[in-house]
Amino acid sequence: MLKALSRLWLRSVKKISKAQQSQSKKLVKTLLAPPAPLKRKPAKPAFKTGAPVAKRKIRTPAASKTGVKGPQKVPANTNAELPGRWLPFYYLSTKEGATTARRRMQYWLYLPASAGASSAALPLVVMLHGCNQNVDDFVRGTRMNQLAEKQGFAVLYPQQSYSSHIKRCWNWYSRETQAGGGDAKRIAAIINVVADKHPIDKTRIYIAGLSAGATMASIVAVNYPHLITALGVHSGTVFGAGHSIIGAYGVMQRGALKSLPDTIANIAQKYPVFPTMPVMLIQGLQDNVVRPINTVQLTQQFKALNRVDEGTKVRITTMAASEPDSKNPHSSYTMQEYYQAEHCLIRVCEIPALGHAWSGGDCSLRYNACEGPDATQMLWDFFKNQRRAAV
Repeated sequence: MLKALSRLWLRSVKKISKAQQSQSKKLVKTLLAPPAPLKRKPAKPAFKTGAPVAKRKIRTPAASKTGVKGPQKVPANTNAELPGRWLPFYYLSTKEGATTARRRMQYWLYLPASAGASSAALPLVVMLHGCNQNVDDFVRGTRMNQLAEKQGFAVLYPQQSYSSHIKRCWNWYSRETQAGGGDAKRIAAIINVVADKHPIDKTRIYIAGLSAGATMASIVAVNYPHLITALGVHSGTVFGAGHSIIGAYGVMQRGALKSLPDTIANIAQKYPVFPTMPVMLIQGLQDNVVRPINTVQLTQQFKALNRVDEGTKVRITTMAASEPDSKNPHSSYTMQEYYQAEHCLIRVCEIPALGHAWSGGDCSLRYNACEGPDATQMLWDFFKNQRRAAV
């Protein structure tokens, strides 16, 4: 079966080089390989009660391959106990018709210590992990909770189950999900539950993700634009394309230029007056899993959704390596910004040395690169200035 899929995949990429075909074949084998056995069983959470998870020792995994080419600096463990609350829950979806079974989705909520000291409503950042990750990996890799504690916002982490996808991938290529059902509907329902039961500012709800989680974040944002204030996409694909596992690989490698008009038309039909959806796109130019062509096409998608004119001036900022005479280019990046009435609607950050990994993350974990600009900080810097009309 694997060989047949590989042959089918290689026939679909005739236009790329032989070296890229070899990389694509390895990608298919990696993504279709059985998942590694779990080394530990997480503590059973006190679901629905809102009680904190029992304190446990946080393991420090061995260094693994990261997304940056070059020397890696493994940082000290930055996931020491935080003063805020770490709350586990689950959401059980309702049954829809005879064919759609009820699904249970776990999620965790981090509330900073300031949430108990003030009655003020908190901004909420929704974080969606990538394939072969769980919430624990994503929390420690991105260090979003540390920033939330300093800046005073809440963070929500839905988790895909093994029963829904053997690699814990979000089903972003499912037609049902792309239309706002499936995983997208469950995530939106969880956001509503959290916003109703906790001190959340409903005018400042943001969503971001990595890889499959990034594409899933886009799908939630465009299908529920009156719920989401702004979007962050790190190494994600264009949305509204794929529709199968093999189709998904094609989108990851080549984008989906032909489907862009239909995708925008479907959203316009669903929301004749689509509110603006500010978005920050982060992409490594060395990414061979989700290739940079996706960011180019995502920019086109959000220019169309946000009604940004083709003649709009683009502000371009180029940041060189942090050390003037350094030969290490990993901290360099280029930022493109599209404004409308002095309001930044689209921000695109391209990082030349980055592969398929969270920029500036904990590189002792897979899909994180120590080097490069801090994606976590960049996303919050973009989000914190975005607000929408009260619901």
